[in-house]
Amino acid sequence: MSARLRFDRHELAGAFGDIGTDLPLLIGLCLTSPQGGLDAASVFTIFGALQIITGLVYGIPMPVQPLKAMAAIMLTQHLPVGQLFGAGLVIGVVMLTLSLTGVLERIAKLVPKIVIRGIQLGLGLSLARLALGEYVFADGRVGVALAIAALALYLLLSRQKRVPAPLVLIGLGIAYALLRPGTILHGLGAFGLHVPSLRLPTQDELRKGAIALALPQIALSLGNSVLATTRATSDLFPDRAVGVRKLGITYALMNLIAPLFGGVPVCHGCGGLVGFYNFGARTGGAPVIYGSIYLVLGLFCAPGLGDLVRLFPMPILGVVLFLEALALMALMRDALDEPGGLGVALAVAAAIIAMPTGYVVGLVGGTVLAYCARRGYFWHVPQYTVPRPPSTILQSGVLQDGQGSPPRA
Repeated sequence: MSARLRFDRHELAGAFGDIGTDLPLLIGLCLTSPQGGLDAASVFTIFGALQIITGLVYGIPMPVQPLKAMAAIMLTQHLPVGQLFGAGLVIGVVMLTLSLTGVLERIAKLVPKIVIRGIQLGLGLSLARLALGEYVFADGRVGVALAIAALALYLLLSRQKRVPAPLVLIGLGIAYALLRPGTILHGLGAFGLHVPSLRLPTQDELRKGAIALALPQIALSLGNSVLATTRATSDLFPDRAVGVRKLGITYALMNLIAPLFGGVPVCHGCGGLVGFYNFGARTGGAPVIYGSIYLVLGLFCAPGLGDLVRLFPMPILGVVLFLEALALMALMRDALDEPGGLGVALAVAAAIIAMPTGYVVGLVGGTVLAYCARRGYFWHVPQYTVPRPPSTILQSGVLQDGQGSPPRA
């Protein structure tokens, strides 16, 4: 089998490395959209197809994720889904323009590495807060006990390689879902063929979607979906690193296709890449496997798909998301020797966590701070060498590759 694609137990385990981010957002969007809005079957079908295509194109575990800023605004403001589709097309055009004109590459050269690390740190802290604050407590005391058992099981199994610990985690979640009352009845009523149909946004939906959804998303996309993801490919796959131009083009093309067939706008993501890697994936086989699951569910389980997917326990998703957050924050370990690096990274992360426009402020303000620190405009900031902890969680993923040696920066 080519090094670009493998379909072994490690790729199977790695395929679930991003489920803690994707699944709750997709389910939330489908359940909270106004009546006659998002169709769960179309959403899952398009999302799965894009995962498969991305795995084949890149040959590394490159993720496809729902656009987080757009999803958050849709979940909180309950906007018409036509605006979501319109915003997806708008941001696809914008990203394609930036990529083809070379502006995206110039932005990548301008933004210092430590700012990207700050974005990754802020995103990791945000994901950890979401995992521990909402997902783990979703089922009350039983859910907390399930999450603790899942994490303990992961730590116990992560020192050996015969049985991938993440795969056991997902199996535990499936077993728990099957034991819930009514699961069999939901399953029997969920089968039925469904094919997505063409849907064109109106001019009004394009205009309103651009203002309400696309503009808040652009800074996050530049910072995390493109720049941080490009850096992560260099960290984890130095011999197969992906440039910002290629990443921007595939990002754009996905959003010029997905909304036309009822799919949610999507992106690539640093957190998803690290999540795949941390759970064992090393090739494009993981997103192919992962996407195939969504594709089959969308095509053949249309009638009761929304109810069926909700049966998977949120506490298990919370553990998966928490592990992804730890792996994402661990990427900062190699960037703290830059002048003022720790302060800049913490400032960027704080902006992301505390401010609604934190990705804009962090990206622009962090870049200014980093250049000022390099020129000595601030007082001397002591440099810290962060030891690489012998953590079981980190050893199983980001700090060590599948052969037991740390990835090159």
